Amino acid sequence: MDQKTTVSLSELNMEEMSNLFGVNDRHLAILEKNYKVSCLVRGSLLTISSESENAVNECKRVVQAAIGLIKNNQQLSERDFFYIIRLVSSNQEKRLETLTSTPVARNFSGKLIYPKTWGQKIFIDAISRNDITFAIGPAGTGKTYLAVVYAVACLKNQEFKKIILTRPAVEAGENLGFLPGDLKEKVDPYLRPLYDALHDMLGVEQTEKMLEKGQIEIAPLAYMRGRTLDNAFVILDEAQNTLPSQMKMFLTRMGFRSKIIVTGDITQIDLRKDQRSGLIQAVSLLKSIDEIAFVEMSTADVVRHPLVAKILEKYEAKE
Repeated sequence: MDQKTTVSLSELNMEEMSNLFGVNDRHLAILEKNYKVSCLVRGSLLTISSESENAVNECKRVVQAAIGLIKNNQQLSERDFFYIIRLVSSNQEKRLETLTSTPVARNFSGKLIYPKTWGQKIFIDAISRNDITFAIGPAGTGKTYLAVVYAVACLKNQEFKKIILTRPAVEAGENLGFLPGDLKEKVDPYLRPLYDALHDMLGVEQTEKMLEKGQIEIAPLAYMRGRTLDNAFVILDEAQNTLPSQMKMFLTRMGFRSKIIVTGDITQIDLRKDQRSGLIQAVSLLKSIDEIAFVEMSTADVVRHPLVAKILEKYEAKE
């Protein structure tokens, strides 16, 4: 015999209800597939039914948590829905209120940006409290994007005079020498994720203006040698591809009134097998320094397509 429960949707307007259901009722389809339930909407009432009482009750908690986020002006995507399901399954849905309590910044289109996962929230809190923060985790966890978002917010608040974004120019199985163009044209493709994040925060035109004025600098890691980076928000991305000597050089560039963020994924090292990653060495050497924060993110923090998390879990299990 089917177990049933209902959720009132009377507090939602048409736009909010559309957000809850998803495009072409995609969110309801996710619930039905995940919990093996049937979701039926009649007027302002959602009826959830299944042979399993546990499935019905857990699904109802997911819907209620989603409604709470929507009433807090959150625009829910499929990945948000999957994350709500994950938190509810581990009885941690109360964390959602904390995630949406304080926005990190507002992007170019005016949308407020919040941490999407608990790991992202820990990362943002660590940046705010520490002058040097390491964020280590798999692709898709938002490390680079959130670091740039925070940096732009600080620049707008005049907390720093400039943003410096850098990456080691290590090729993933390709060779810079075979690429056409001058050095900038060869290196730019490796810095594209940094440009993308800036464009989302500032727009293309404003980004270009700030690059021309020197308020934002994007350069290969080698360009940091011999400098002292005062009054700057500095982000080293793809740090797993630094050599120990490069990591030491970078960290010792730090000047007064500066903040440094180091992001990397130790499962995607493109160095030769006989070369040691500077990121792995830095974690080992510096973890005992209280003023440096180390944030480890996991597949639970992946905010790309849900399949990305599943793919990463399979690779991690094999390794």
